[in-house]
Parts: sequence; structure tokens; C-alpha cells
Amino acid sequence: MSPSRSRNQTELSDEDYGPSRTQQRREALATLTLARQLVELPPSRLAKLQLPDDVRDEVATTRRITAHIAHKRQLAYLAKIMRRHGDEAFDSVRAELGENRDRQRQEKAAMHRLEALREQLLGEDEGALSALITEHPGLDRQHLRSLIRQARSERDTNKPPRAYREIFQLLKELTADSDGDSVPDEAM
Repeated sequence: MSPSRSRNQTELSDEDYGPSRTQQRREALATLTLARQLVELPPSRLAKLQLPDDVRDEVATTRRITAHIAHKRQLAYLAKIMRRHGDEAFDSVRAELGENRDRQRQEKAAMHRLEALREQLLGEDEGALSALITEHPGLDRQHLRSLIRQARSERDTNKPPRAYREIFQLLKELTADSDGDSVPDEAM
């Protein structure tokens, strides 16, 4: 033992005091983030999750509160109730939300690729169209060309983008047939 340390300091440092205050704060903020995610989930997805009944009731109460500060305070109360249950009660919920986040990211990336392809088709370059035709030989070329012409005229005359949407649906069906992936319908 060094001469500068007393006997009490040595005994205290050997004991385990549990998680540090910083670690406790990190865990509390993670629980608050999870509570916020639960409140923002649509009711249909929330019903599929395995949540304790009191947490489910507090989520419903928190959703009903619209005033900003009151909502924030109720959210903190929901996180407090969730901390009482412990982390293991919400492991399956965290896993489900994490998987959904990855799946949503993949769907969004696929949707952006289709939108970029649609914009290439509507551009003046015929290279994108010929590449799409060679990639999908069973494609109805005449129908696609007429949709492209209609979409260009709709864009130029400020008409509703019916053909523009049809091109996206057609591209989505082509990629779904070749890849087996699905892209959400919201990107029209």
C-alpha cells in the first residue's frame, strides 16, 4: 500500500458500487428513446409487441396528451415505469424495432433506386431505356415507351402524374419478379 493512501480508501476501492452515474444516465436515456419509439408506433404495430399491460396503458395515455411540456413529462413517466420492469422485459421489443429499422432502410434504398431509374427513363437519354429492355426481355416495350411519353407530357403541362406513377408501379413489379423483394407503395 502506498503511503499516500489510507486504509479506508483501499477498502472502498475494492468494493463494487454497481454501474457508474454516467452509465445509469445512458441507460435511462436509452429507455426514454425506446419509450418515444413506442409512442410513435402505429397502433397496429404496437399491438403486435409483447409489452406489460401497465406500459401499454401508459403508451395510450401518452398518445392522448397533445401539449408539448405535458407530453414530454408523460413520456418521462412512461420511461420510469419501463425502468421498473427491467431491460429483459423489453429485449424482444428492442429486437423487433431494430429488425424493422433495418428492413425499412433496405426498402427505402430500393425505392430510391426505382425512383432514380424512373427519372433516368424520363430523361432524354435512351440508354436507360435500352438497358432496361435488355435486362428484362419480356417487358412490353411499346407500353413502356407510351407511358414515358405520357409522363413527359404530364410533367410539361402540369397535369396529374398518372403515367409517372404507372411507370413506378411497372418498375416495382419488374424488380419484384426478378429479385423477390418488395418496395412499399408510398413512393408514388
